[in-house]
Amino acid sequence: MGIKVSKFGGTSLANAVQFRKVEEIVKADSERRYIVVSAPGKRHKSDTKITDLLYSLYNKREEGKEYNDVFDLISERYIQLVTELGLKLDMEGLLKEFSDIVAAGTSLDYIASRGEYFNGVILADLLGFSFIDPVKAIIFEADGSYNDELTQQKMVQVLKECERAVIPGFYGSTEAGEIKIFSRGGSDITGAIVARGAAADVYENWTDVSGFLMADPTIVEKPKQIKEISYKELRELSYMGAKVLHEETIFPVLKAGIPINIRNTNDPANTGTMIVSTVNGGRERGAITGIAGVKDFTVIAVEKYLMNYEVGYVRRMLSVLEKYNVSFEHIPSGIDNICVIINSHELNGRLDKLVEEISQVCQPDSIMVHPDMCLIATVGHGMAYTPGMAARLFGALASANINVRMINQGSSEINIIVGVENKDYEEAVRAIYNAFV
Repeated sequence: MGIKVSKFGGTSLANAVQFRKVEEIVKADSERRYIVVSAPGKRHKSDTKITDLLYSLYNKREEGKEYNDVFDLISERYIQLVTELGLKLDMEGLLKEFSDIVAAGTSLDYIASRGEYFNGVILADLLGFSFIDPVKAIIFEADGSYNDELTQQKMVQVLKECERAVIPGFYGSTEAGEIKIFSRGGSDITGAIVARGAAADVYENWTDVSGFLMADPTIVEKPKQIKEISYKELRELSYMGAKVLHEETIFPVLKAGIPINIRNTNDPANTGTMIVSTVNGGRERGAITGIAGVKDFTVIAVEKYLMNYEVGYVRRMLSVLEKYNVSFEHIPSGIDNICVIINSHELNGRLDKLVEEISQVCQPDSIMVHPDMCLIATVGHGMAYTPGMAARLFGALASANINVRMINQGSSEINIIVGVENKDYEEAVRAIYNAFV
C-alpha cells in the first residue's frame, strides 16, 4: 500500500461542514495515512481566522488589557465544532488548561500554535487516527532556526510508530521543549516535512482552489487550469506573484523527489495540479505553463560611453544599493548602459538619495528614472526548444498597442520577462494569454 500525506488548509477546516468533507476525503482513500492540519480559517467574509484571534489575544495580554472577550471567541469556535461533530472530546477541559497557561505568561509561539493543535486533536478524534504532537519530531534551534537533519531523523521514527495519524502544522519545538513556530503559512511546510519523513508517494495540499490557473482569473476570464507543473516553473510563477502555497514547501519534498498535488476540498473530483521534479512528455509544442506578474517597480537607467571598459563599474553602482539596504530584481544591460529594476516598496523614500549617490560614484553620462513599471513572466519548459515563442509574445503585445520597456530571459530559458507600464498590466496579460491559449 502506498502512502499519501494530506494537508488541509484553514478554509478546509473552518467549520463542522468542512470537517465532514475532510473526513469523506480521507476515508475515500486508504493511502491517505498522515493528515496535517491548519487552524480554522474564515467561515465567511466578515469572520476572523483563529490564528489572528490568537495573535490578538497575545497582544492584549502583553499590553495589560483585558483579553477574555477574545478568548471567549476562540473557545466558542472550538466548542461549536466539537458539539456539531457529535464528539465526546473534553474541549472545555483543554481550553481551561490553555487559559491557565496564557495567564501564566506563556510565549507568543505557544499561543499562536494552539490553533493547529486544537484542530489536530479534533480531527484525530473524528477520524479515529492517532494524534502526533509535532514537538516530538519538528526541531528548532534555540535561536529559532529550523534543524532539518534532526527533524528528518525524528520524523521518520515517530511516523514508523503510527500507521495513521493527524499532525498539527505550523510549529515544532527546541530540544529543550520550547514551542517554536514557522512563518505564517507554515502548515504547508509541516506537510512537506511529514511527506519526506514518511517517504510518501505524493504530498496532497488541500485548499479552496483546484490547483494553479494559467493566469489571474480577475484579469483573464476563466483561465485554463494547469494540470502539471515543474518545481522550476512553480518557482518562476510564485516569484512573480502566483500564490497558492507557501514557497518554502517545495524544499523538503524536492529533496525527496515527492510530487505535490494541489487539490480543492470543495471539489474533490477535480484532480488539481501536480507539481513534479521533471515535466513528462505530452505537452503541446509551443505551449506555455502560465503567466504571472507584479506591479509597481522603478527602473534606474544609467548610460555611459565605453562603460564596458571600466572595470568594477557595475560593482560601484550596486554598492550604492547595498549601502541603503535596497535589493534589486533584474539588471538588464547593453554595452554602454545598464538598468537596475527595483520593487518600489524597497525604495521607501530613498530614491532621490540613491540617484544622487549613483551619479557621484559612477559619473554616468545620463541617469534616468522610470517609475510605475510592472513585470510579467511567461513561463514554460517548451519555450527553450520552440522557435518563434518570443515572436508570438511580442507580436501579441504590439497588436495590443503595448510598449515593452524591458526584456529579460533567464539562462534556463523557461521564461521571458517583459516590463511594461502599470497602466498596461492587465491588457498585456490578456494579450499574452490569448496569443498562446
